[in-house]
Amino acid sequence: MTVSENLGCLPIDFIILNVALGCINSVIAIIAFVQLIRIHMRSQQDGWTRQKVLHLMIGFSNLGYFIYFMSTIIATCSGWLCWSRTCGFILMASPKILFLAAFLLLLSFWVDLCHQANEEEEDDDENSIQQALLEGLKSQPHPESMGSHRKCFSFQCIHLGSRQKYVVMVIVLIFVLMVSFALLIWIGVGKNPINPSVVARAYEKFLAAMILLLSGALAYYGILLFLRLKKVRSEQASSEMWKVSSLAVVSVICFSTGALVALLTDIPLFYHWHLTIIYGVKALVYLTSYYFIGSSIPSAYLLWIIRELPSPITVHTQEQPRAFTFISRGASGVCQPRRWATATQSQESRASPI
Repeated sequence: MTVSENLGCLPIDFIILNVALGCINSVIAIIAFVQLIRIHMRSQQDGWTRQKVLHLMIGFSNLGYFIYFMSTIIATCSGWLCWSRTCGFILMASPKILFLAAFLLLLSFWVDLCHQANEEEEDDDENSIQQALLEGLKSQPHPESMGSHRKCFSFQCIHLGSRQKYVVMVIVLIFVLMVSFALLIWIGVGKNPINPSVVARAYEKFLAAMILLLSGALAYYGILLFLRLKKVRSEQASSEMWKVSSLAVVSVICFSTGALVALLTDIPLFYHWHLTIIYGVKALVYLTSYYFIGSSIPSAYLLWIIRELPSPITVHTQEQPRAFTFISRGASGVCQPRRWATATQSQESRASPI
């Protein structure tokens, strides 16, 4: 019997895996937050664009996973009673909700683009269709958020479309559902017919089914955008077409892998550390598939796709008028001053954000 088993800790290989997964998520979170600050410094007056919101969600999701993995090691070695009841379930479920919210928001933007293009097709205007697709793929701010008085991280700058409001409503419902399941798990610890493990398992199966639906929706709308962008002959359209298609493929593969692990095993409930006895060495493979392939890779790839910084902010400058005096000599040799006043003005225009 090893020292870790005497102390009730996880086996050493599982501790190493948890530390490795935590480090990966911490690096992704740092990159997301640093990039968010850089984007904000370039476009302070634009408010909360879709690019900033996606970086924020991915950052907090991976930060939550880092806290979960580190807490798993500490809780198992210290024997936290709350960990196997409600605390572990909440720390395990919260980052997944933020992760789901980020890609649901991405899906809502793709749906907006497809429906916007459909509306343009009814008018039989090919140029407007191409412009709608290419401009819609950029992180353009809404007109309501423009203004020099909105240069900070103010939530008044957020402008939600109808489909984005549905995403917010779905995420709020899932969060309420998670809290309800956490209460049932807490109640089930006492003498009652509620089984905490069955409750937690039911929640994970439900969330895995939603992930599978999300992967199917991303695949469908990714194909639609790919086919529409394929009709646009430009270098920008080719770049956007490659981004959409590759992001859809990565999302479908990774989401399907993580969801199948959640449906076929109880690995998402790993905060019950007795699962290491049930699955043995296979648990290492399942954990890597569920967390690294199912969450870390899609998060990192999404950050890489939306990594472009908006154009830098340029200050409007205006030079003061300058007066030049020209002196001419007449026939009498007397200097006759003659003033020619000229004013020069320069003004730089700010490029639109990416």
